[in-house]
Amino acid sequence: MAILEPRYSMEEFARRGEEIYRRDIKPQLQAEHLGKFIVIDIETGMWEMDQNGFTASERLLSRNPLAQMWLVRAGYEAAHTIGGTLRRERE
Repeated sequence: MAILEPRYSMEEFARRGEEIYRRDIKPQLQAEHLGKFIVIDIETGMWEMDQNGFTASERLLSRNPLAQMWLVRAGYEAAHTIGGTLRRERE
């Protein structure tokens, strides 16, 4: 399996990922999706959602092996924390 290299700066990666999430995915989310991981291909807009971020990533890569993946957690400001607590998103 080839190792994927990022094709965008970190800033562009984040901009594209957040734009797709807010425009296309967030309006579809329901209460039962809170806390699930969403993996987005920032080039195609394809995405997968799962309780497990790795599982969602693997499903997206099976659909598009060259995906440039951005990870978010539904309803939260960050997908993961180091030594802290996850804060809910502000509307």
